[in-house]
Amino acid sequence: MSVLVLRLAGPLQSWGASARFARRTTETAPTKSGVSGLLAAALGRDRTADLSDLAALRFAVRLDQPGTRLRDFQTARHADTEKAMPVSHRFYLADAVFIAAVAGADGLIEALHEAVRSPIHLPYLGRRSCPPQGPLDLGVRETDDPVAALRTERWQASPWYREQRRREESVTLTVLADAATADGPGDSVNDHPVSFDPRHRRYAPRSVVSASVDVANPNHRPGRSHHPAHVPVPRHEPEALLSPLDGP
Repeated sequence: MSVLVLRLAGPLQSWGASARFARRTTETAPTKSGVSGLLAAALGRDRTADLSDLAALRFAVRLDQPGTRLRDFQTARHADTEKAMPVSHRFYLADAVFIAAVAGADGLIEALHEAVRSPIHLPYLGRRSCPPQGPLDLGVRETDDPVAALRTERWQASPWYREQRRREESVTLTVLADAATADGPGDSVNDHPVSFDPRHRRYAPRSVVSASVDVANPNHRPGRSHHPAHVPVPRHEPEALLSPLDGP
């Protein structure tokens, strides 16, 4: 058994566990079904492909930078009649950073590791309009416990966000995990992927528990600073995920 660790960061993310007609909400952290979809896309799987191996992975996610929730209004018209469709409300997380960990058999984890490093279909963060910022891959860890892997990962928040908490020697971060990977009773969410077939998407309940981990703050500086260092927000470069093409 081993664990694949992923950094999920971008200008916008949206991880919906439910959608009601024209209202498309987002959870506060990546969902297991959403990350499974990302991995299936990286492998090049069709939407009708069997998901049982990905659904069986043990899953956990750490909230390194919670981000800000925002709402977007979208309009559309029917292509044939030009009749206006209802305005849809779509919710996103802006400037968020999460660390996801999936645990499974060594062979499957290695295949997933190769896929996220050289994806067949470009991964996205919950919706196609949300490409990642920078590479997803943080490597493979030799453990069978995704929560244990997240306890040892360095804080992956953006430099400008870490700088805001420079007086803290360590930070306490929330971890959401499958109930089977952590102690305590869990909350049931309809987030276990069964089928991504667009004709009949199906999800089953899974139990989620919340825990917390303490990680070191690499930007820690004791004492008061009257002139904090300015850390620019980096340019969004979704093309950084793509391998260079051969030839001229």
